[in-house]
Amino acid sequence: MGNLQLTSSTFSHGEEIPRKCGYKNGNEAPPLAINGIPEGTKSLTLIMDDPDAMGAVGKVWVHWVVWNIDPTATENLQDATEGMTDFGEVGYGGPAPPDKRHTYVFKLYTLDTRLDLPGISTKSDVEKAMEGHIIEQTQLTGTYAP
Repeated sequence: MGNLQLTSSTFSHGEEIPRKCGYKNGNEAPPLAINGIPEGTKSLTLIMDDPDAMGAVGKVWVHWVVWNIDPTATENLQDATEGMTDFGEVGYGGPAPPDKRHTYVFKLYTLDTRLDLPGISTKSDVEKAMEGHIIEQTQLTGTYAP
């Protein structure tokens, strides 16, 4: 395991994600900071999902898929490509638990390549394209209640 870290200035690992980040409460993506990017990284990929949705809706719900993040832009996801969420939208789709408090997982991957995918790509498409190219990964979790 390396030194890769993903943090947010608005919530700590395992803590409550701010209300304004919720899908129905502003839908503002939380600010994220990336540190400890390993040498040889050509791009970063971020996937945010809700594994607790499995019990509520029968699947892990995808809230955000971002790839080709510039490894030198450690606090800026602009210029990256955002993919399709399970809301049927491209871009960030904040927490929206239908039943109770859920845990949201922000997974960050460093890759030895850039991904050649269209912006309508899904989490599954991105995961397939990343196979064999992951250098390191880390995650940040937060919770959110309706």
